[in-house]
Amino acid sequence: MSDVIVIFDVLSFSTYVEIATNNDAIIFPYAMRDESVIDYAKSIQAEFAGHRQRWTTTGYSLSPKSVAQIPARTRLVLPSPNGSFLTLRTGNTPTLAGSLRNCQAVAQFAQKYGDKITVIPAGKRWKEDGSLRPAFEDLIGAGAILSYAHGSLSPEAEVSVATFQAFHQDLLGYLKKCSSGKELIAKGFEPDVELSAAYNVSDCVPLFTDNAYVNSRLHT
Repeated sequence: MSDVIVIFDVLSFSTYVEIATNNDAIIFPYAMRDESVIDYAKSIQAEFAGHRQRWTTTGYSLSPKSVAQIPARTRLVLPSPNGSFLTLRTGNTPTLAGSLRNCQAVAQFAQKYGDKITVIPAGKRWKEDGSLRPAFEDLIGAGAILSYAHGSLSPEAEVSVATFQAFHQDLLGYLKKCSSGKELIAKGFEPDVELSAAYNVSDCVPLFTDNAYVNSRLHT
């Protein structure tokens, strides 16, 4: 059993959640990217983030840049088959959203719950069949938070820390060259990669509570 779970989906779910909640928005994860998200948003009196290339009338898309100036207390549904899917399956275990932007703050906050910290790199899904593939950026992100954690590490955790230490001197450069980064840049979303590569620029810790991620400072 874990004392706390940290979800990492650097490009771009957890980066999105950190930026939005840092502005004190309330983010409701939703596992599907279909029209059912509209009905769900209406049922909880929230807006919803549309596809990156098909903006909603509110102006919020799945791009982290779109929520850079989101007003406080905005209720926004974020559909994601990776980050949201995992978040909604952590049960009653305290769950945090970790990114490169807030890795130290998340590590310190997670250790308040206990020594058994589970870090989950979300990975990506192949467009062809929806199957999962490993994601370089999430391995780096997991290693970033674990490098600040105290105590013993599993072999898998040690590998992620070693990988982070090997690449941390040029996070932006490597994120631009990894598969997920190149996909976003090719679609015109290089600013999202830049936002995701920012290292330890935030002390915001998104905490999943009452079906939504909120800035943890609102609950302290």
